[in-house]
Amino acid sequence: MRILLIEDDQTLCNTMGLQLQNQGYTVDCCYDGEEGLFYIKQQVHDLVILDRMLPSLDGIHILKTMRMLHINTPVIMLTALNSIGDKVVGLDAGADDYLSKPFAIEELLARIRALSRRPVDWSTTEQLIFGDATLDATALTLTGPKAVCSLSKKEAELFEAFFKQPKTALPRTFLLSRVWGPDTEVEEGNLDNYMHFLRRRLRTVGCHIEIKTLRGIGYSLEHIHA
Repeated sequence: MRILLIEDDQTLCNTMGLQLQNQGYTVDCCYDGEEGLFYIKQQVHDLVILDRMLPSLDGIHILKTMRMLHINTPVIMLTALNSIGDKVVGLDAGADDYLSKPFAIEELLARIRALSRRPVDWSTTEQLIFGDATLDATALTLTGPKAVCSLSKKEAELFEAFFKQPKTALPRTFLLSRVWGPDTEVEEGNLDNYMHFLRRRLRTVGCHIEIKTLRGIGYSLEHIHA
Protein backbone atom coordinates (compact mmCIF):
# COMPACT_ATOMS: atom_id res chain seq x y z
CA MET A 1 0.00 0.00 0.00
CA ARG A 2 1.34 3.47 -0.92
CA ILE A 3 0.40 6.17 1.61
CA LEU A 4 0.61 9.94 1.15
CA LEU A 5 1.32 11.67 4.47
CA ILE A 6 0.61 15.42 4.49
CA GLU A 7 1.77 17.04 7.75
CA ASP A 8 3.50 20.42 8.16
CA ASP A 9 5.37 19.41 11.31
CA GLN A 10 8.36 17.91 9.52
CA THR A 11 9.71 16.08 12.57
CA LEU A 12 6.33 14.46 13.25
CA CYS A 13 5.80 13.72 9.56
CA ASN A 14 9.18 12.04 9.14
CA THR A 15 8.78 10.07 12.37
CA MET A 16 5.33 8.84 11.35
CA GLY A 17 6.60 8.01 7.89
CA LEU A 18 9.42 5.90 9.30
CA GLN A 19 7.03 4.07 11.67
CA LEU A 20 4.66 3.30 8.79
CA GLN A 21 7.52 2.10 6.60
CA ASN A 22 8.60 -0.21 9.41
CA GLN A 23 5.14 -1.78 9.15
CA GLY A 24 5.66 -2.49 5.45
CA TYR A 25 3.88 0.53 3.95
CA THR A 26 5.38 2.70 1.21
CA VAL A 27 5.14 6.33 2.35
CA ASP A 28 5.54 9.67 0.57
CA CYS A 29 5.80 12.68 2.89
CA CYS A 30 4.99 16.30 2.14
CA TYR A 31 4.65 19.33 4.41
CA ASP A 32 2.51 21.76 2.43
CA GLY A 33 -1.16 21.72 1.43
CA GLU A 34 -0.66 22.88 -2.14
CA GLU A 35 2.04 20.28 -2.76
CA GLY A 36 -0.13 17.64 -1.10
CA LEU A 37 -3.07 18.39 -3.40
CA PHE A 38 -0.75 18.15 -6.41
CA TYR A 39 0.28 14.63 -5.35
CA ILE A 40 -3.33 13.66 -4.63
CA LYS A 41 -4.32 14.62 -8.17
CA GLN A 42 -1.82 12.10 -9.53
CA GLN A 43 -4.02 9.37 -7.96
CA VAL A 44 -1.15 6.98 -7.28
CA HIS A 45 -1.75 6.58 -3.53
CA ASP A 46 -4.01 4.07 -1.78
CA LEU A 47 -4.53 6.21 1.31
CA VAL A 48 -4.02 9.85 2.35
CA ILE A 49 -3.23 10.83 5.94
CA LEU A 50 -4.05 14.52 6.02
CA ASP A 51 -3.39 17.13 8.70
CA ARG A 52 -6.18 19.68 9.00
CA MET A 53 -4.01 22.77 9.60
CA LEU A 54 -1.53 23.21 6.73
CA PRO A 55 0.35 26.04 4.99
CA SER A 56 -1.09 27.34 1.68
CA LEU A 57 -4.17 25.07 1.64
CA ASP A 58 -5.88 23.66 4.73
CA GLY A 59 -7.04 20.07 5.00
CA ILE A 60 -10.75 20.86 4.64
CA HIS A 61 -10.11 22.69 1.36
CA ILE A 62 -8.03 19.76 0.10
CA LEU A 63 -10.75 17.28 1.05
CA LYS A 64 -13.51 19.24 -0.64
CA THR A 65 -11.39 19.64 -3.78
CA MET A 66 -10.63 15.90 -3.88
CA ARG A 67 -14.26 14.90 -3.65
CA MET A 68 -15.33 17.59 -6.14
CA LEU A 69 -12.83 16.05 -8.59
CA HIS A 70 -14.29 12.59 -7.82
CA ILE A 71 -11.02 11.39 -6.30
CA ASN A 72 -12.21 8.71 -3.91
CA THR A 73 -8.91 7.84 -2.24
CA PRO A 74 -9.63 7.18 1.47
CA VAL A 75 -8.52 9.92 3.85
CA ILE A 76 -7.67 9.82 7.54
CA MET A 77 -7.71 13.37 8.88
CA LEU A 78 -5.37 14.36 11.73
CA THR A 79 -6.08 17.42 13.86
CA ALA A 80 -5.54 19.08 17.19
CA LEU A 81 -9.11 20.41 16.89
CA ASN A 82 -11.06 17.71 18.65
CA SER A 83 -14.50 19.12 19.32
CA ILE A 84 -17.53 17.26 17.96
CA GLY A 85 -18.25 20.17 15.62
CA ASP A 86 -14.74 20.03 14.14
CA LYS A 87 -15.02 16.28 13.55
CA VAL A 88 -18.41 16.69 11.88
CA VAL A 89 -16.97 19.33 9.53
CA GLY A 90 -14.09 17.02 8.58
CA LEU A 91 -16.29 13.99 8.01
CA ASP A 92 -18.84 16.01 6.03
CA ALA A 93 -16.02 17.35 3.85
CA GLY A 94 -15.17 13.80 2.82
CA ALA A 95 -12.84 12.29 5.43
CA ASP A 96 -13.20 8.54 5.99
CA ASP A 97 -11.81 8.69 9.51
CA TYR A 98 -10.74 11.32 12.02
CA LEU A 99 -7.89 11.06 14.53
CA SER A 100 -7.24 13.68 17.23
CA LYS A 101 -3.71 14.68 18.22
CA PRO A 102 -1.88 13.51 20.19
CA PHE A 103 -2.35 9.85 19.30
CA ALA A 104 -0.42 6.61 19.59
CA ILE A 105 0.98 5.14 16.39
CA GLU A 106 -0.77 1.87 17.29
CA GLU A 107 -4.14 3.61 16.99
CA LEU A 108 -3.25 5.03 13.57
CA LEU A 109 -2.15 1.58 12.39
CA ALA A 110 -5.43 0.12 13.64
CA ARG A 111 -7.40 2.77 11.72
CA ILE A 112 -5.43 1.97 8.56
CA ARG A 113 -6.14 -1.74 8.97
CA ALA A 114 -9.82 -1.03 9.53
CA LEU A 115 -10.03 1.00 6.33
CA SER A 116 -8.17 -1.70 4.41
CA ARG A 117 -10.88 -4.21 5.33
CA ARG A 118 -13.50 -2.21 3.48
CA PRO A 119 -14.55 -3.82 0.18
CA VAL A 120 -13.10 -1.16 -2.11
CA ASP A 121 -10.62 -1.26 -4.97
CA TRP A 122 -7.77 0.55 -3.18
CA SER A 123 -7.23 -2.07 -0.50
CA THR A 124 -4.42 -4.50 -1.02
CA THR A 125 -5.79 -7.85 -2.13
CA GLU A 126 -3.63 -10.93 -1.68
CA GLN A 127 -4.78 -12.51 -4.96
CA LEU A 128 -5.82 -10.75 -8.14
CA ILE A 129 -7.03 -12.70 -11.18
CA PHE A 130 -7.15 -11.73 -14.82
CA GLY A 131 -7.69 -14.31 -17.53
CA ASP A 132 -5.83 -17.48 -16.58
CA ALA A 133 -3.23 -15.67 -14.44
CA THR A 134 -3.27 -15.14 -10.69
CA LEU A 135 -1.14 -12.53 -8.95
CA ASP A 136 -0.37 -12.85 -5.26
CA ALA A 137 0.99 -9.42 -4.41
CA THR A 138 1.79 -10.45 -0.84
CA ALA A 139 3.63 -13.68 -1.61
CA LEU A 140 5.22 -12.06 -4.70
CA THR A 141 4.16 -14.83 -7.09
CA LEU A 142 2.50 -15.08 -10.49
CA THR A 143 0.64 -18.29 -11.34
CA GLY A 144 -0.43 -19.46 -14.79
CA PRO A 145 -1.48 -22.70 -16.49
CA LYS A 146 2.10 -23.97 -16.82
CA ALA A 147 4.02 -22.71 -13.82
CA VAL A 148 4.41 -20.44 -10.81
CA CYS A 149 7.19 -17.85 -10.77
CA SER A 150 8.56 -15.55 -8.11
CA LEU A 151 8.49 -11.78 -8.57
CA SER A 152 10.57 -8.93 -7.27
CA LYS A 153 8.71 -6.32 -5.19
CA LYS A 154 8.64 -3.80 -8.04
CA GLU A 155 7.49 -6.44 -10.53
CA ALA A 156 4.63 -7.32 -8.18
CA GLU A 157 3.71 -3.65 -7.73
CA LEU A 158 3.61 -3.10 -11.48
CA PHE A 159 1.58 -6.27 -12.04
CA GLU A 160 -0.80 -5.14 -9.29
CA ALA A 161 -1.45 -1.87 -11.13
CA PHE A 162 -2.25 -3.80 -14.32
CA PHE A 163 -4.36 -6.48 -12.62
CA LYS A 164 -6.46 -3.88 -10.80
CA GLN A 165 -7.15 -2.01 -14.04
CA PRO A 166 -7.02 -4.55 -16.89
CA LYS A 167 -7.93 -3.47 -20.41
CA THR A 168 -7.14 0.10 -19.37
CA ALA A 169 -4.48 2.40 -20.78
CA LEU A 170 -2.07 3.11 -17.94
CA PRO A 171 0.15 6.12 -18.71
CA ARG A 172 3.88 5.79 -18.22
CA THR A 173 3.80 8.67 -15.73
CA PHE A 174 1.19 6.83 -13.64
CA LEU A 175 3.23 3.63 -13.52
CA LEU A 176 6.43 5.47 -12.63
CA SER A 177 4.68 7.43 -9.87
CA ARG A 178 2.82 4.37 -8.59
CA VAL A 179 5.93 2.23 -8.13
CA TRP A 180 8.82 4.67 -7.68
CA GLY A 181 6.94 7.61 -6.10
CA PRO A 182 5.31 10.79 -7.43
CA ASP A 183 8.52 12.84 -7.35
CA THR A 184 10.71 10.11 -8.81
CA GLU A 185 13.77 10.89 -10.90
CA VAL A 186 13.91 7.36 -12.32
CA GLU A 187 14.58 7.35 -16.05
CA GLU A 188 11.73 6.14 -18.24
CA GLY A 189 14.06 3.57 -19.78
CA ASN A 190 13.98 1.79 -16.42
CA LEU A 191 10.23 1.28 -16.86
CA ASP A 192 10.82 -0.21 -20.32
CA ASN A 193 13.23 -2.69 -18.75
CA TYR A 194 10.60 -3.74 -16.23
CA MET A 195 8.01 -4.18 -18.97
CA HIS A 196 10.44 -6.63 -20.57
CA PHE A 197 10.72 -8.49 -17.24
CA LEU A 198 6.91 -8.63 -16.81
CA ARG A 199 6.38 -9.97 -20.32
CA ARG A 200 8.99 -12.64 -19.69
CA ARG A 201 7.17 -13.63 -16.48
CA LEU A 202 3.88 -13.96 -18.38
CA ARG A 203 5.54 -16.25 -20.94
CA THR A 204 7.14 -18.31 -18.19
CA VAL A 205 3.81 -19.17 -16.56
CA GLY A 206 2.14 -19.79 -19.94
CA CYS A 207 -0.88 -17.54 -19.48
CA HIS A 208 -2.96 -16.06 -22.28
CA ILE A 209 -2.65 -12.40 -21.40
CA GLU A 210 -0.14 -9.81 -22.57
CA ILE A 211 1.08 -6.30 -21.86
CA LYS A 212 0.55 -4.14 -24.95
CA THR A 213 2.52 -1.00 -25.69
CA LEU A 214 0.33 2.00 -26.48
CA ARG A 215 2.63 4.36 -28.33
CA GLY A 216 2.70 7.84 -26.89
CA ILE A 217 0.54 6.74 -23.93
CA GLY A 218 1.78 3.78 -21.92
CA TYR A 219 0.73 0.16 -21.53
CA SER A 220 -2.36 -1.99 -21.18
CA LEU A 221 -2.97 -5.55 -19.91
CA GLU A 222 -5.07 -7.47 -22.44
CA HIS A 223 -6.23 -10.97 -23.35
CA ILE A 224 -4.33 -12.70 -26.16
CA HIS A 225 -6.73 -13.32 -29.00
CA ALA A 226 -6.10 -16.38 -31.15
